[in-house]
Amino acid sequence: MITTSPLEAAQLLTQGQVLAYPTEAVWGLGCDPYNEQAFQTILELKHRPVEKGVILLAGHIQQVEHLLENLSSDLRKQIIASWSNRQATERATTWLLPADQHIPTWIKGQHPLVAVRVTTHPLCVQLCDSFGGFIVSTSANPAGLSPAHTLQQAQNYFGQSLNYLEGKLGLSQEPSRILNALTGEIIRA
Repeated sequence: MITTSPLEAAQLLTQGQVLAYPTEAVWGLGCDPYNEQAFQTILELKHRPVEKGVILLAGHIQQVEHLLENLSSDLRKQIIASWSNRQATERATTWLLPADQHIPTWIKGQHPLVAVRVTTHPLCVQLCDSFGGFIVSTSANPAGLSPAHTLQQAQNYFGQSLNYLEGKLGLSQEPSRILNALTGEIIRA
């Protein structure tokens, strides 16, 4: 199914469906992060091991504030600034943050931290708002292949049985960089 409505797409997520949708730079696959069966479907589609973990995508800082609570004030400000002050053409930033008891183990994989990004992509913000919180966000491609950059590419990878939220990619040329909030280590430059 293809929809142009973030509300309809959010309802599909609530029903345990997997959704392909455009993000800042590439198409992503998403689901309700608390629905383990939907999450397993994504892993199967991508041929991705659960140990790797995935990114959680939020539409607003308030949706992930609980993950920032135990960080220093300066670090919180740095993370929030990276999410809030980004120009549309700039590369987004995903932060590895300490996971709390609200983050399912399958989302983190083998890691004690969880990857989180607050997006400024208007369609993704609407999707997260309509869903009522963060969603899974992993690139729309089987392991070893390039991420989809168009709806057609995503459909070529995953067929007509998957749900798609039609829309345009953001203006970023690259997927998000990934930084470890606790160590400053660059995981993906």
